[in-house]
Amino acid sequence: MNMNIIQDISNFIFVDDNPEKSDIIFIPGGSWPEPSERAAHLWHEQYAPLILPSGKYSHKNGRFPGTQTKNELYGGTFETEWDFMKYVLLKKRVEEKAVLKEDCAFERGTYDNALMSKEVTDSLGLSVNKAIICCKAFHARRCLMIYSWIYPKTKFLICPSDTENITKENWFNTPFGIEKVMAEVQMCGQNLKPAISVYRDTV
Repeated sequence: MNMNIIQDISNFIFVDDNPEKSDIIFIPGGSWPEPSERAAHLWHEQYAPLILPSGKYSHKNGRFPGTQTKNELYGGTFETEWDFMKYVLLKKRVEEKAVLKEDCAFERGTYDNALMSKEVTDSLGLSVNKAIICCKAFHARRCLMIYSWIYPKTKFLICPSDTENITKENWFNTPFGIEKVMAEVQMCGQNLKPAISVYRDTV
């Protein structure tokens, strides 16, 4: 295969921005601690005063499975992804009052994370003009697309973390990396079909 195609896919999926002063940091749900660790670091660097983790658990599992890495730091039993992410943030010395709560996102994955986070920020009367998203690196484009759909007036900056030994530089070297990244390419199309249809009907 022409390496230009690999590079195009890499540049599309692996969004990575420099952080800027923002109103809030979002963390889409998951069982990997690295995005929450990154969010905590950015909070300590005063890039945003609030953090909103979002998630119940995967509907495929029907429960939260526990941390996928760093069990010595974050091992334990948690009811939801939000409980787990909050635990990571507090372990990283984020003030509890800075951590907002959304622990219901469940059925539709990242779309529910964004939609229900919007319900939280709206209910609190928060103006979200600029926001950071901390997510897995190969999840970056899908997060950007979906959160931008739900928050159409917000500027988003993606500050991802490498997980599962998948990076922009190596994903195409293993069957596992290829499967994960190409699944993201497919899901970007599937998840955004409704948004494109709405846009088409308004122009």
